[in-house]
Amino acid sequence: MPADPVAAATHADPYPYYAALRDGPPLAWNEKLRLWVASRADVVEQVLQAHGALRVRPAAEAVPRAIVGSPAGEVFGHLVRMNDGAAHQAHRPALQRALAGLDMNAVYASALQLAQRVPRQQPLSDTLFSMPVQSAAHLLGFADDALPQVDRWMRDFVACLSPLSTLEQLQRASTAAAELMARFEVLATGNAPRHGTLLAAVMAESAGGDAPLSRSLLANLAGLLSQTCDATAGLVGNSLIALMREPSLRPSARTRGGLQAVVEETARHDPSVQNTRRFAAEAVTIAGTDVAAGDTVLVLLASANRDPAFNPEPDRFMPLRERRRMLGFGHGMHACPGQALACTLAAASLHTLLQQHAADLDAQRLRGWSYRPSANGRIPVFH
Repeated sequence: MPADPVAAATHADPYPYYAALRDGPPLAWNEKLRLWVASRADVVEQVLQAHGALRVRPAAEAVPRAIVGSPAGEVFGHLVRMNDGAAHQAHRPALQRALAGLDMNAVYASALQLAQRVPRQQPLSDTLFSMPVQSAAHLLGFADDALPQVDRWMRDFVACLSPLSTLEQLQRASTAAAELMARFEVLATGNAPRHGTLLAAVMAESAGGDAPLSRSLLANLAGLLSQTCDATAGLVGNSLIALMREPSLRPSARTRGGLQAVVEETARHDPSVQNTRRFAAEAVTIAGTDVAAGDTVLVLLASANRDPAFNPEPDRFMPLRERRRMLGFGHGMHACPGQALACTLAAASLHTLLQQHAADLDAQRLRGWSYRPSANGRIPVFH
């Protein structure tokens, strides 16, 4: 059993533990972590919809203290997903419309080509990151020869999003943030962005396309890459694990539709983002429980996905479910607008990995895997 709801994110099998939590109070106080825990789907939805009282960052710490005043802190402070109110709404509509306008068939075809270029000798655990990140960077408009460097910068940058990062990692994250912002500025203000790129679409949707992109909006493009990095890497890796555990599903994963179904069921059954947090800016009542201003609520998204009241037969991995509900991409105002993109990039990456490692899947299952240290992510490391 996991030691606590945070440790559950990287436990070999946290789901029986989550089931036990769902059998407890709707909102339970965890004395060790000094926070409230929401594990049932209906309560999780209620928490994620309480936008005025429950916010994505503590009122006194909009940016983590460890990166305040650094380039990483600047990017973090602008991210739509790390803000509420006006700052949240300033750029979300442009990003949302640009993402909604993507041709996912074209995205998938491009991602397949780029995934093939990732060196096969690279460790599998690193390839989980490289394939989707390089595909997203290409989609944003980076030249092909720049993709490996953008990949390395993004791997460094995401350290600033973790409370477990060392001082050295945070310093590298700030260097990477400065480099990424400089490159995005060149892409946005130099030669006109290539037609059909996501950057061009965002520019067209922002201020009618007449104004240069602000540093705030450029930071959110870097943020889009950062979400592709960790969350999509975990989605690819956990989908691969699902096919290792269920060999009977492998034939169905030979088509794009079959791959997409596996990825989407993985996002429900074993999501890469296991939890998130909300911080009470004022007193609020959730599921009949009084939450005081200053309190923290840990929102167990992975537990909610396996709630029998939310999905029938929730513990069965069924790619061809007639109806699938999931909260791993958020809910309400902070629902991730890049869900379709993430699943498409993950499906293309999974297709390539299955081609490259088909003969080794059963041996890899026997060698096993663990999970990267994280407070909320579930990203496998293959042995």
